[in-house]
Amino acid sequence: MTKTDLEFLKRFSMLIGVLALLAAVFIAIAVYIYGKNPAATNPKAQEVVAQRLAPVGDSYAGETGRAAMLAAEEARKKAAAAQVAYGGTTDGKTIYDNLCGACHTAGVSGAPKMGDKADWGPRIAQGTDVVIKHAIEGYTGTKGMMPARGGNPSLNDEQVKATVLWMIDQSR
Repeated sequence: MTKTDLEFLKRFSMLIGVLALLAAVFIAIAVYIYGKNPAATNPKAQEVVAQRLAPVGDSYAGETGRAAMLAAEEARKKAAAAQVAYGGTTDGKTIYDNLCGACHTAGVSGAPKMGDKADWGPRIAQGTDVVIKHAIEGYTGTKGMMPARGGNPSLNDEQVKATVLWMIDQSR
């Protein structure tokens, strides 16, 4: 090696050493500052973790499981009944204007258009009980689909029936 190469390596080594020392000083300062001001913790952290770890569903097995499943279904029905849509009204026009019209005005997803006898004729021919059943339980056919209760689970059976009958009357 030449004298200039040795001189370059000596100065480069000193530069690396100074930079390493400077990095160590900055790390020490950061640790000191972090120690003085710890990160804020969420006061509801345990609650959030408990929600994240909570089971998504239930598992039912045997007769005991069947009883628990029926009890859970009954509780769900009572909770849904407590929150009946549109103040419990059975006025078909009100429910149609607030919910059904979104699809049945434009024929979204194959929905029969309000007042269109050609769309409603085959459905009415099946019988009003079948049309009401499809509105309550939902329906997926070759021409389109109908979500259960029009997509609003808080509608009760009487409200759905009244609305379907009103729509049929408007489309005859």
